[in-house]
Amino acid sequence: MDYKTLLNNEQYQAVICSEGPVLVSAGAGSGKTRLLTYRIAYLITECHVPAQKILAITFTNKAAAEMKERILKIATDGDLVTVCTFHSFCARMLRTYASFIPGYKENFTIFSEVDTAKLFKDIFKQMQIDDEDTKSNFKHNISIIKNENITLEEFVHIYNFDRSMAEFEKFYNTYQAELVKNNAMDFDDLLVNFYNLISTNGEVLESIQNKFTYFSVDEFQDTNKLQYDIIKLLASKTRNLLIVGDEDQSIYGWRGANIDNIFQFTRDFKDAKIFKLEQNYRSTKKILDSANLIIKNNKNRLDKKLFTENADGTDVFYYLAMSETDEADFVVRNIITKHSQGVPYHEMAILMRINALSRAFEEKLLTYNIPHIMYNGFKFFERAEIKSVLAYLTAVVNPNDDISFLRVINFPKRGIGETSIEKLTQIALSSKRSIRDVVVNCEYEVLPKPLKDKLIPLKNLLLSLQENIDKMGVYEFFTFMINQTNILNSFDKENEQDYERLLNINSLVNSVREFEENNPNATIIDYLQNVTLSAQMDSDDGTGVVIATVHGAKGLEFDDVYIVGCEEKIFPISREDNDDLEEERRLMYVAITRAKKELVLTSSSSRFMYGKREYSVKSRFLYELDLAHERARQINNGFSAYNNYNNFQSKSFGQFAQNGYNKTYNGDNMNTIKSNNNQSFNYTFSKSTVEKKSIDFSKIKLGAKVTHPKFGDGVISEISNNSSNHTVKIKFDTVGEKMLSLDYAPIEFKE
Repeated sequence: MDYKTLLNNEQYQAVICSEGPVLVSAGAGSGKTRLLTYRIAYLITECHVPAQKILAITFTNKAAAEMKERILKIATDGDLVTVCTFHSFCARMLRTYASFIPGYKENFTIFSEVDTAKLFKDIFKQMQIDDEDTKSNFKHNISIIKNENITLEEFVHIYNFDRSMAEFEKFYNTYQAELVKNNAMDFDDLLVNFYNLISTNGEVLESIQNKFTYFSVDEFQDTNKLQYDIIKLLASKTRNLLIVGDEDQSIYGWRGANIDNIFQFTRDFKDAKIFKLEQNYRSTKKILDSANLIIKNNKNRLDKKLFTENADGTDVFYYLAMSETDEADFVVRNIITKHSQGVPYHEMAILMRINALSRAFEEKLLTYNIPHIMYNGFKFFERAEIKSVLAYLTAVVNPNDDISFLRVINFPKRGIGETSIEKLTQIALSSKRSIRDVVVNCEYEVLPKPLKDKLIPLKNLLLSLQENIDKMGVYEFFTFMINQTNILNSFDKENEQDYERLLNINSLVNSVREFEENNPNATIIDYLQNVTLSAQMDSDDGTGVVIATVHGAKGLEFDDVYIVGCEEKIFPISREDNDDLEEERRLMYVAITRAKKELVLTSSSSRFMYGKREYSVKSRFLYELDLAHERARQINNGFSAYNNYNNFQSKSFGQFAQNGYNKTYNGDNMNTIKSNNNQSFNYTFSKSTVEKKSIDFSKIKLGAKVTHPKFGDGVISEISNNSSNHTVKIKFDTVGEKMLSLDYAPIEFKE
């Protein structure tokens, strides 16, 4: 096999460097999987290394299967190479050497997350731990101990100022004892127990080192300290260790990944050969220019610069929207245009830093009947915090719905544990009443006084909500409910996951406001029906536009990528620590390098946040990309995006599309789209690029009956003042009123 012609020079040099420690810093789209598979083939075919002596570690089963398949195609005995994840390798070795592990047999069980959660629950109950914060902290502490490869004693010593340490120590010991009693290990134990085995038993370590003499690890930037310690120990005899990773794509610090492992490798293996894969095979030159512009601002990295022999491609564009609705409208109409030009839906992706932004895009895609999928995440109305907030509405309008009521009985936390809920459930069953009814009459029930004390505030809350639901409009009541329940204060804004949940709830509040604006006479029941029906209709067949967080999109690639929500406190998310900011910048780099042909970044000049519309600050990353200098957009004194939104929306897209303007707009206009060659553009939907439906203008009139494939039947209730816009408001039988453009919406007129 002529490896020199199959690989570029840097790949080839790394492949033939078969002995000793090797570090390959592989830029995005630079062919690292190709390098790994050909190096294994080279070891077998040219160096005559027995295939069974080679161990290749990947991070997912999917990646392992792909690599195995590639090796089989190019190397004799490729099926004898061990290709697996860290966890599966450790599990295999632990079963082989189970007799050396105190308390375990080779048929041990690996507890799933569900099994582990059940064990946690049982121990919390046994120790009478009801506080949800304590439970969460204890689980997190166990994860830290295992992933950081420290002992319980070391952890307790570090956090001895925490008064809960004594209780945590008891909890940890009980948890580990229960695992051993059940001859079971959790996922982290697979790594911990294997490391303990090979670090304390020289006989076992030597046996494994004799079995495997060549090692490679993919996605090394995602390893935690324990995984690094394991591979370093395994390779300590032959030192034939190849690591492949990209410090510029290290984005999982929040779950234990340690970017410093790459630099620690060069300290532990001072004679390591270092190669940089800088040639990108995925993206256009202009997209890579943006990737290089953003990542060069990070200090904690090896210096490398991506280049490509691909075409220059189109300019990278930035669009400044008036509002989140305008932003979604712009992106979705762009998608319509590109699809009409032949780009498949599945080759387009909307990427965001936090999934709280997805609602506006989900709803707009649904409106225009565009297939879409939420990749690696829940659709908006399926998220736990959204379901819990909506469950309050259901609990008020339908007192007999026990399932919804049980979602809110301890949300926010009231210290009402499982035992108390079981007691309330039994009373409800025996008296043939709803659980809500039992709570509302709690002072008359046979209940312990401490439980009654917790239930009475909940009872008063329910009665207050019930009393006001018919006195207020939908949005007024919803915000009243949010304030009365104190939901927002139950989340920690400094915690990233809690911050995202807060933003999700904020987006829900905005959806209620928009619904009432379009349906002024609607009720809470109408809103709940709209949510339920929209969620049910929002299905996909796996071939649609991808909506994903940047974390979820790592490893994927698309022809066209839209990076949305490029604003401070969103992307980057609120960060004070410089290391955190560098990880945020790496996230932007990952997002940019998902794009193969076209890249558009968007932000909104204002967003509806926490019950009011607030101005947004453009992301610092837009400036680093040379896309958002102040001259790119000026807001006139006294201009209010919120007050002028309805007027703007009515003429923002339809008018541009109908008239096919060729004029370039300057900074005084409401919208500016800018490319990174410092020019401003109008990004329009001209007649030459969009295949519009043929419209029978005589049918556009108040009261006209229409049908929509998702929303069903409806009638036109309002027509835009701008006749060229063809924007109408339609009152649907199922989901209320929606504002649609007849140029793009899949509307059919009924006779």
